[in-house]
Amino acid sequence: MTISLVLSFLGAAILLSLMPGPDNLFVMAQSLTQNWKAGVYTTLGLCTGLIVHITAAVLGISAIIYQSTIAFTIVKWAGAAYLLYLAWQSFRAKDDPFTIKTQRKLGYKDLYKRGIFMNVLNPKVSLFFLALLPQFINPAVGQVSLQMFILGVVFLIQAFILFSLFSIFAGTLRDWLIGKPVIAKRMNKIQGVLFVLIGLKIAFSER
Repeated sequence: MTISLVLSFLGAAILLSLMPGPDNLFVMAQSLTQNWKAGVYTTLGLCTGLIVHITAAVLGISAIIYQSTIAFTIVKWAGAAYLLYLAWQSFRAKDDPFTIKTQRKLGYKDLYKRGIFMNVLNPKVSLFFLALLPQFINPAVGQVSLQMFILGVVFLIQAFILFSLFSIFAGTLRDWLIGKPVIAKRMNKIQGVLFVLIGLKIAFSER
């Protein structure tokens, strides 16, 4: 693999990670309702989920899911149901002007697990790797699986860095929102709406 090929892939990966999507919106929602560290731990969970998808793509499991309508549908609806459950929890939270300060915070371990579930239960991530990675593979070099793995690791590293920056930005925004009680007391509702939108995006996604 040439350096230019890897850099081209990195550029494409960064552009795709910057586009609004389920993962970065999910990370920002955690930072907005807790703090930037919550977003970073959620990001660690998402990146752990990426390891699962990268491995699946390398082993060809993603192709099986893509070709099986039943398998794709099961994973898709499981992910959507999980996000709608999180939305329900957010809507049930107390609508208090100081909720954003005083609400019970999820432990970082729980946020890490939440990130894993969020990513693993999104079949579009596996299909994304199946569609993207082969475009940057050079069969003439050999060891296609190794090339796919290396590119997957490159994607994971840049995703962690960018999502961590998203977390810090959202955490800073949260500090500003605390000083705006009218907005702050609606944060749980805003998070719930985000979860609903992400869940519906996954539920109605096509292969």
